[in-house]
Amino acid sequence: MAASARSRPSFLRLLVATLTVFSLAATTTASDGDSILLNEIARASNQSLLWGPYRPNLYFGIKPRIPKSFISGLLWSNVDDFQTFQENIRHQCEQGDNMAGYGWEEYDVRTGGKQVIRDRANKVDLTTEFVKVDGGNNGGNWGVRIKGTLREDAAKDTKTTVVFYVGNEGAGDIKLANTPDTKGLVGNIELDGSLPVLGDFKLEVTTGPATNRPPELGNAEAWAERPLDRTMYLSLRVPSQHVWKAKEIFFTKLRDNFLDLQTRYGNDKHPPPWQTFVLKPEFEPGNIHMIQKVFEGSFEFDVLYSSASASPMTSEILTTKINENHESFINRFGKIFKRQAPFDTDKYTEFAQNIFSNLLGGIGYFHGTSIVDRTYADEYAEEEEGFWEEARAAQKRPGASKEEGPTELFTSIPSRPFFPRGFYWDEGFHLLPISEWDMDLTLNIVKSWFSLVDDDGWIAREQILGDEARSKVPAEFQVQYPHYANPPTLFFILTKFIDTFEKAQAAGDTPSSVTGISPQDLPSAHVHHPEVALEYLREIYPKLRRHYNWFRSTQSGEIRAWDRNAFSSKEAYRWRGRTPEHCLTSGLDDYPRAIPPHTGELHVDLISWVGMMTRCMKRIATTIGDIDDAAEFAKIEHAVARNIDDLHWSEKYHTYCDATIDDFEESVHVCHKGYISIFPVLVGLVEKDSEKLGKVLDLMEDPEELWSDFGLRSLSKSDELFGTGENYWKGPVWININYLAIQRLSEYASLLGPHQAQAARIYEKLRKAVVENVYRQWKETGYAWEQYDSVSGKGQRTAHFLGWTSLVVNLMSMPEKVEVVMVKDEL
Repeated sequence: MAASARSRPSFLRLLVATLTVFSLAATTTASDGDSILLNEIARASNQSLLWGPYRPNLYFGIKPRIPKSFISGLLWSNVDDFQTFQENIRHQCEQGDNMAGYGWEEYDVRTGGKQVIRDRANKVDLTTEFVKVDGGNNGGNWGVRIKGTLREDAAKDTKTTVVFYVGNEGAGDIKLANTPDTKGLVGNIELDGSLPVLGDFKLEVTTGPATNRPPELGNAEAWAERPLDRTMYLSLRVPSQHVWKAKEIFFTKLRDNFLDLQTRYGNDKHPPPWQTFVLKPEFEPGNIHMIQKVFEGSFEFDVLYSSASASPMTSEILTTKINENHESFINRFGKIFKRQAPFDTDKYTEFAQNIFSNLLGGIGYFHGTSIVDRTYADEYAEEEEGFWEEARAAQKRPGASKEEGPTELFTSIPSRPFFPRGFYWDEGFHLLPISEWDMDLTLNIVKSWFSLVDDDGWIAREQILGDEARSKVPAEFQVQYPHYANPPTLFFILTKFIDTFEKAQAAGDTPSSVTGISPQDLPSAHVHHPEVALEYLREIYPKLRRHYNWFRSTQSGEIRAWDRNAFSSKEAYRWRGRTPEHCLTSGLDDYPRAIPPHTGELHVDLISWVGMMTRCMKRIATTIGDIDDAAEFAKIEHAVARNIDDLHWSEKYHTYCDATIDDFEESVHVCHKGYISIFPVLVGLVEKDSEKLGKVLDLMEDPEELWSDFGLRSLSKSDELFGTGENYWKGPVWININYLAIQRLSEYASLLGPHQAQAARIYEKLRKAVVENVYRQWKETGYAWEQYDSVSGKGQRTAHFLGWTSLVVNLMSMPEKVEVVMVKDEL
């Protein structure tokens, strides 16, 4: 009786939602007008998203979302002395570069923005102001203004060399339009190109304003040969798979020039570094083109890309767009992210804009092969004692892994210097702030991820596509395994999309007749046009279902084999890929689990993810009118919720725990209090009236357990393993989990129930603690960090971690307090 009563409200909600949305789905059929609108939205979106700084591993690198096509990048270094040049040449973002801070201060993927790189070692602050201009049929035009401003500690005659390069990784041709001159080129440099998809185009690198100065004379003979008031140009052909290695190519050419100068001048008369580290002009047909300038003092120049299908790009247009983009970003950001007290003061404005802009600026386009082990070795089933040792041996067999693909992915990344690639479990968190800004962009990224689903339903948890991406990953972490899963956070985004869509429909926020789409409407086009929203969900649903089924089947756990008592005999789950030290697939790498690992383990975080995923699938099936599937998912969701309590709640420890099999072949709980203990609450699977919710809230609020002044710590302060070993998820504060906690606390605080007041109290102080500490560390160091020490609050591990740490932007927009409505008998 209790079980049926518990399920009745859920069933009624499902029925009402089904009737409401199904009526919309049934009446929304694709008319000719709808098809025109769908095509127009797709075309406009592709056009506005075609170009961008989609090589986020570089400090600055523009490319289109086209495989094997145009790429570009920027290199620079101080050239005042020989000793520091090589170690200070900048190209890829590196944590060891010891910047005073860098990143986008304002940025919109569709229009562009401003980035500042504070380069202490090179004594220059570099600014890149990038804009995109609509027009034509091939993604329009773009331009970037590159400025170098000497830092306060720099001498007035500080010298800097800057190289802007363009490469072509595929078919087509790019060539110099200027007349070749071995002494260097005078005036603006022009390249003419014709590439597939992009068509014909022109790229121009300007001389810049009259305030630009070349360095002093130095060696007169060397100056006469290559005067530095000119621009050096070099083109050459390299294998297409090596075009991205611009820095190595640059160094090779500089080495050849250095050896030539050494031979000619010897040590005594050798030219100074600013004349030594200069390219010797070469004009052969090539697929990489390097344009080098050398400056004394501050400098500025423009790079202008003009599609032949649009009006020419000019420096005047660039200036106008820079100003327009600044105004539009400031205005739009203030409207979308309405910060609430105590974060609504000017003090937090720059912080919020910087954090969010860097999240958007970390979006990249990747294309290339992956390394995958599809041997499906028996050892990978992980069904025998000591399975992790057998699996490790199988992974080392010759020929086990092979290259697959190529495939492509449009994604945001966790960190430009350290993790410049797609991570499956990070991405859903990244897209929570992005979806507030641009739902169309968000859905583009989600669709790109699910285009990677294979025939079985698997998506690799790390997308390391191509040699450039692999260059940042140790070999032992490059191979992906089709039996490994990862937290399915993208389902957060699909749930949010449906919530936003339904809210817009309920408000009547739907255009009555639209034959086109404006750039201003594009970010919310899927929300305000029912036919577009439903078509998107219908198109993606088969892949979601395949992935969902793969997830549940490959990560299933045992119930009957160990005589466990549970409501359902099916809903139990175990992460594959376990070792005694790690469970990397869970995302909580070194979080304490059962020792030794056992085939009978069950993981509470994993079953919680399945519950969240199932609830989302139910919502999608309901929205597109698939009633049978919706009913099936509702049953699974109910079974998961029941089994979380039956299999994972410990009355002894008053919390949720993993389970394993002991020496007597009995199922026992493994209770290391921390993030996994609160997972059922984090994903909203615990009822507001549940006594268990109160116990979890007590755990959150206890300073001897999870509470710290800087956020919830990942492992209880009282656990014997707190802060030990690798100490990755054994105590530090992580923003993604704190965000989920704050979000759920807000929901529980808004619902009448016995734990409402406690949830409201924890919500208020946790939101404040998390945001204030991330802000404080950003102010002190110039960076957002991967994690924060739970004792000192200090940012640690990876700097410039603008993945899920950027969730603080959403937290600042949440209310300071949740008002608790007292029920009558409490008054």
